Amino acid sequence: MIRQFRSYNFYILIALDLGLVLLAHWLSYVTRFEANIPHEQYTYFVQLIPVFSVTKLGCFYFYDLYRGMWRYTSFHDLFNIIKAATAASLIIMAMLLLAHRFEGFSRSVFILDWLFTVILLSGLRIGIRLVYGLRFIPLPRILPRKHSSPARKCVLLGAGAAAEKLIRDLPANSESPFEFVAVFDDDSGKHGRILHGLPIVGPIKSLPYWLESEGASVQEILIAMPSVGGDELRTIVTICEESGLPFQTIPSLSEIASGKVSIKALRDVDYKDLLTRGEARLDMDRISEYLEGKTVLITGAGGSIGSTLCRQILRFSPGKLLLLDSSEANLYAIQMELEHEREFKDYEPLLGSLQDRDWTSYILDAHKPDVIFHAAAYKHVPMLESNPWQAVYNNVQATSLLIELAVERNVERFLVVSTDKAVRPTNIMGASKRLTERVMQAHCQSSTRLMAVRFGNVVGSAGSVIPLFRSQIERGGPVTVTHPDVVRYFMTVEEACQLILQAGSMGGEGEIFVLKMGQPVKIAEMAEDLIRLSGKEPGRDVEIKFIGLRPGEKLYEELITEDEGVVPTEHDQIMVLKGEGCRMEDLSPDITALVQAADSRDLKRIIEALTRLVPEYTPANNG
Repeated sequence: MIRQFRSYNFYILIALDLGLVLLAHWLSYVTRFEANIPHEQYTYFVQLIPVFSVTKLGCFYFYDLYRGMWRYTSFHDLFNIIKAATAASLIIMAMLLLAHRFEGFSRSVFILDWLFTVILLSGLRIGIRLVYGLRFIPLPRILPRKHSSPARKCVLLGAGAAAEKLIRDLPANSESPFEFVAVFDDDSGKHGRILHGLPIVGPIKSLPYWLESEGASVQEILIAMPSVGGDELRTIVTICEESGLPFQTIPSLSEIASGKVSIKALRDVDYKDLLTRGEARLDMDRISEYLEGKTVLITGAGGSIGSTLCRQILRFSPGKLLLLDSSEANLYAIQMELEHEREFKDYEPLLGSLQDRDWTSYILDAHKPDVIFHAAAYKHVPMLESNPWQAVYNNVQATSLLIELAVERNVERFLVVSTDKAVRPTNIMGASKRLTERVMQAHCQSSTRLMAVRFGNVVGSAGSVIPLFRSQIERGGPVTVTHPDVVRYFMTVEEACQLILQAGSMGGEGEIFVLKMGQPVKIAEMAEDLIRLSGKEPGRDVEIKFIGLRPGEKLYEELITEDEGVVPTEHDQIMVLKGEGCRMEDLSPDITALVQAADSRDLKRIIEALTRLVPEYTPANNG
């Protein structure tokens, strides 16, 4: 707000509106008295100028007429003008009624004044928008471009709201590098119509033929379909590749909703776009009920899941965010993002390890979190096969301690972020995460609402396969895949976190929520797609090399077992498991033995203890 008062534009807008307020006031008298204003009424006209000016400008400011950008004036802005003008007129009439009982004042003057105020203020803003709009009308340019390089001619795929906004906003900037020439959309009802002066030519599949016959000057393709599913986008990418032109896309709806980017942040098509299933349906009111105004602790706040949770929780107006991480660099990164990019100040960075009982107790006592999202964990399967004691300390001991301390302090809600590797685990990492689910369920009789959310791999997270493949492709290959038939479930981090927040509003009795991951992806096919998206051809430009399964790995992952009763929820992308509960007193002796085995670095005893604690754990012998 202070920044707004320091802006020269703010005072220019105030001056323009003040002039229009005075003009509307004068026109109302001229119209009412047919340009022959009686002396008595002229006196009233002059006396009312300061009242009208102060009251109307105050209402305009109250209704946010100076916060929007006039070049992007919308119906929402025009509605605010109507509300502000109505409020100002009612206030002025109420003051005159109380002070003078409205004696001597013409009532029709106030009706006319309201009408002229709405017309003049709306007309000014619409006029400014039209002036900026001249910059994207496909006629000889009326307003000169500021940059020296010529605009690149491009076609737009998609004729929905996102495309309309892109056409309207991008070329309105004189620095825009694009000049749109045509639009393609699969909705036959739009074919032959005009979108902001651009013809909607036909379906997307007709693009290559149109380029050959009429689009010789086109230099680039922009995909403006943020809600398109991964399978459909894969088809569109194939069509774009056939055209031989470079192509870009706008961000997905989940990215835009998370606040990370705007719709104008064009980028190359990424592999995660091919996995997108459209925008997750969220019950915003239910999520707000447990987050708004609350103190929320996110462990692993600097990681892929933790940082995305932080961004998305901001949408629900938390009272305070507690950012806990053992990595100084990751914690600093999310801290700087919240403070400087999000302008969110109500946070507390907490650097330390949850394995420290005294420190963890201090954190909970000092900050009193209402909600805890426990995303901190080690997750790299081969790494934990080599360092199993760290899985015990970080995934089991730290989680058990945090749950215990949270329950003792009656924290309202506690959500454990789990993994599909917890299902029939064959590795230390999966067994440790399954054990954390059991520990959570062992405390479910407490007043704290406890739950876990289980899902598969997150695209692009730290240590995942996609960044590895990209770096191998950049080096010219080979891309190393463990096995031709290995498959995994994948989900974008934005969608995963949206569904985590939704699941957090639904549980509380030790449930394990399972996110529907769609169809599993063959890793070999993923490698081929990534190679093609980089502009190369698998086998010809970049070799794919199969190196065999690593220690603890399976050919496929599961999200549930036959013994776990899966029940649908009211959300079509979330299922819930009602597995058998357990008691902490039954788990504690073996957890103690597990930690002791880790202390003595005894792999055999660690596996034995995990096998007792997680009966479905079958250690893999991959050499």
